[in-house]
Amino acid sequence: MDNRFDESFWTSRWVEGSTGWDIGSSSTPLITYCEGLDDLTLRILIPGGGNGYEAEYLWDRGFKNTVLLDISSIPLDHFQKRNPDFPSKNLIHVDFFAHSGEYDLILEQTFFCALDPNLRAQYAPKIHDLLAPSGKLAGVLFQFPLTEVGPPFGGSADEYRERFEPYFELLHLETCANSIAPRAGRELFIELQKMG
Repeated sequence: MDNRFDESFWTSRWVEGSTGWDIGSSSTPLITYCEGLDDLTLRILIPGGGNGYEAEYLWDRGFKNTVLLDISSIPLDHFQKRNPDFPSKNLIHVDFFAHSGEYDLILEQTFFCALDPNLRAQYAPKIHDLLAPSGKLAGVLFQFPLTEVGPPFGGSADEYRERFEPYFELLHLETCANSIAPRAGRELFIELQKMG
């Protein structure tokens, strides 16, 4: 698999403190979405979850089947220190594309836009495979022109629609109304339901 952004790349970013994507708290659009969740038995995956603020929020609200996945162990170690009661078995240190499991909900926090663009075609099928029947993918994707320089790389509603429509019913695909100020107008909220 052609991936310029492997474990050593991301670990070096954490070591250097070059983590501009980390907003230091839960993403407002994701928290707004999660506030509407009421089934505490949901199996939830947060891929490329970094410091895991959303995982922390969900765990504290009683969602005990929340799994945080990252290709680097450093943010997972940070998370575990902040949340010593969070089960270590729910902290998965692996490349997303090598992960297996079945989830009712996958939360997307601009993870797709951090992937090597060469991997984009593999993302939707992988999400589809990881979701239980009628499972959902929900979260935030960046909305700015696709660049050669990144991560993050951009994307557009048209590109996302093209990539996801073969696998999912698009329930929501719209500009976020409640992004943090530096990201205003640059985030799309998605909610997609698995088909087939």
